[in-house]
Amino acid sequence: MLLRIFTEPQEGASYDDQLAVARRAEECGFDAFFRSDHYLAQTDWSDGLPGPTDSWLTLAGLARETRRIRLGTLVSSATFRNPAVLALTVAQVDLMSGGRVELGLGAGWFEPEHRAFGLDFPDRSTRFDRLQEQLEIVTGLWDTPIGQRYGFSGRHHHIENSPGWPKPAQHPHPPVIIGGKGKTRTPALAARFADEFNAPFTSPAETAELIDRVRGACEAAGRDPGTLKVSVAHATIVGRDDAEVGRRLIAYGKDGGFLKENGLVGTPAQVVDRLGRHGVDRAYLQIIDHKDLDHLDLIASEVLPQLS
Repeated sequence: MLLRIFTEPQEGASYDDQLAVARRAEECGFDAFFRSDHYLAQTDWSDGLPGPTDSWLTLAGLARETRRIRLGTLVSSATFRNPAVLALTVAQVDLMSGGRVELGLGAGWFEPEHRAFGLDFPDRSTRFDRLQEQLEIVTGLWDTPIGQRYGFSGRHHHIENSPGWPKPAQHPHPPVIIGGKGKTRTPALAARFADEFNAPFTSPAETAELIDRVRGACEAAGRDPGTLKVSVAHATIVGRDDAEVGRRLIAYGKDGGFLKENGLVGTPAQVVDRLGRHGVDRAYLQIIDHKDLDHLDLIASEVLPQLS
């Protein structure tokens, strides 16, 4: 199982904070550094200072300041960016990183940040329609052969005579990640467009149910389900003993009982056991405290070797 570090910078992290985490994650041997794509803090305990950072601008910087670790979003919102501009941006960051970028893309869900930044926030059905068009356009532009032109005419987006430049470093294109708990449209979109399906903050039973659903969608679409990687994302708090776990729970800022029941919380042995119950290819370890780099060291020394 690959372990990936996943952060939430909108809760209060500068670019330098994220760089420190990404570099330590790379030094420790984690597979990837991912970040959320949000413009507003979502928790009562955080004022969000020093303020939000744009996910793709951040990843562009990290692409030049890291060497091995993969980089991506979990997940970018289809309501934030024009799809052709997003395709260009991700392709450029992929080139800047030497082919280490992955794109997690979702429909968008946090209405307050849309209001705070003047972004449209249509109803859920429309957001999924826009997500589907975004996926078609982004992958279509990347996959357009050199010398040919790409066009698309949909309900929400229109692309005309685009050369599809620049091309990303990875072939055929950077991996696309789609996740969520939807019963119909999410599995269908994952089966059609995704290289990886992510089950976010789910119990082992819920994870298994979601994976079965998306594999069924693959079969219905004529795709081999084995070609789709599966992953989970979870709040992660590891300590050598109960006291250390307790200190990190306080720093996390959410209800400790809920996290213990639903997250990856406990000693290294307990967290290894919890991860093993999910039966996935990859796990995104949600780390909230960007200053606690010793947390990464502990996970790398006591958890990572048991799952590699």
